Amino acid sequence: MGSTLVVFVVLGAASLLLHSSKATEYEVGDSTGWQAPSDSSFYSSWASGKNFVVGDTLKFTFSAGVHDVATVSESDYDNCNVASQSNVLTSGPATITLNATGNQYYFCTFSNHCTRGQKLAITVAASGTPSTPSPPGTPPTTPSTSPPPPPPSSASSSLVATFALVFMSIAISFVYYF
Repeated sequence: MGSTLVVFVVLGAASLLLHSSKATEYEVGDSTGWQAPSDSSFYSSWASGKNFVVGDTLKFTFSAGVHDVATVSESDYDNCNVASQSNVLTSGPATITLNATGNQYYFCTFSNHCTRGQKLAITVAASGTPSTPSPPGTPPTTPSTSPPPPPPSSASSSLVATFALVFMSIAISFVYYF
């Protein structure tokens, strides 16, 4: 009975270690979804206080033919330049994986939706390095006294998983032999 308890404790600890490296999926706008808001600051308010990191995903929930989501440059975002956008997802829900650090910009290309506030600007930090979103048009800040850290690798997640598996193996072997 005692050895079974040890196995469950070890498996539980390993599960917690593995779970801590999961990415976050953000539902853009939460229950409101992705639509032209009545308050033009709705999406900037939604993003404030959230810590977006590489590997997280943004889920834009909308109806096809009514809205879309385009990944755009800062200049196009600032000017709501919907003409000639080529990186547009037209079927909802659309999921975008955040795979680079820095400022990221999105808007709806449908008539006047961007100018009414259906646009989102976020700042993405390296995995494990929380970030606070910058206001639209603000360039990302970097420390002036030291270079930025190197981009993360999947090695840290692999290391945690390997450690958990080795620990479990040792614990199971211990229980088996004693």
